Amino acid sequence: MHNDNFKNKKIIHIDMDAFFASIEELKNPDYKKIPLIVAKDPRKNGGKGVVTTANYNARKFGVHSAISAIEALKLCPDGIFQPPDFDLYRNMSQKIHDIFHEYTDIIETVALDEAYLDVTKNKKDIDNPVLLAHLIQSEIWEKTKLTSSAGISFSKFLAKEASDFKKPAGITVISENDSHDFLMALPIEKYRGVGKKTLIKMNELNIKNGFDLYKMSQNDLIHHFGKFGYILFNRVRGIDNREVSYNQIRKSVGKERTYGKLLSNESDIESELLKISKEVINTVKENKLHGKTIVIKIRYHDFKTITKRTSFDDFIENDYQVIFNLALELINQFPSFENGVRLIGITLTTLFDLKYENIKLDLFDYK
Repeated sequence: MHNDNFKNKKIIHIDMDAFFASIEELKNPDYKKIPLIVAKDPRKNGGKGVVTTANYNARKFGVHSAISAIEALKLCPDGIFQPPDFDLYRNMSQKIHDIFHEYTDIIETVALDEAYLDVTKNKKDIDNPVLLAHLIQSEIWEKTKLTSSAGISFSKFLAKEASDFKKPAGITVISENDSHDFLMALPIEKYRGVGKKTLIKMNELNIKNGFDLYKMSQNDLIHHFGKFGYILFNRVRGIDNREVSYNQIRKSVGKERTYGKLLSNESDIESELLKISKEVINTVKENKLHGKTIVIKIRYHDFKTITKRTSFDDFIENDYQVIFNLALELINQFPSFENGVRLIGITLTTLFDLKYENIKLDLFDYK
């Protein structure tokens, strides 16, 4: 693709290939030869757990992220289950992000394994985004021995679509000249946001690809799909003016725990709240944030889930004891726990950068 096809933005979307599974294969090369499923083994924990990812050998059997571990076992009975090691994945993700920063600081992290890079102006003063993508992929491989796929376009939506087009280790360019043809031929299930439920409705409306979508009026799309219909109307025309948001603050920090053995004892619940409070505060401090809203989530024995929240004008002090005391206050508002609790979560939200000392929220006497 010629560089003059990029009149405005030059955006690269980097998506690591089967990231967690590939890291596990680095640790144990034998995994490369067999189907690997990154999840807790459902045969050892009563059928619980969700698949985090799977290597390409396991994907051939239909195993993919977000399905239950028990379903993965049925699809791929000879697969090896490996529990995820998120500390290791986060460390590897940081190495990859350090590489990104050699090229640009306009980086929007989507997850540990993917990010958008605005390289319209970049630190290497390279005008050709294809060359930049090749350099980034090569450097990731040299420093981590992991492969990545790159999508290059003038918008975030198309860059993301492009990175998914040739996996693994692919590179795809969608220029402004090529975007219409690409979008017309794209199967409707490949449009971002078209999930299982939306796909059923699309099939009912006989929308199989971008061309079918293009023929729909804006009013009809909004009628059938609400706000998402308006987004689809623009996307199929290559319209996506979203910037690469590189200074986004995390909207919330939350930690939750699921219990195989249900908790019904009040002191056990309080003990867990204290542990989770410490985890939340550690993460908030690491990210140099503070918040004004605390949310408690409880999932009962029958899977009924209730949340309670409280917000303040001032920032809540970054002290786990403060969070714990606020959690105890909120817990008193929940129905009885006597039939058992299977999940407890604490989230701190309405977050802002910690640019100055916290104002102590003097709600309790902590002495």
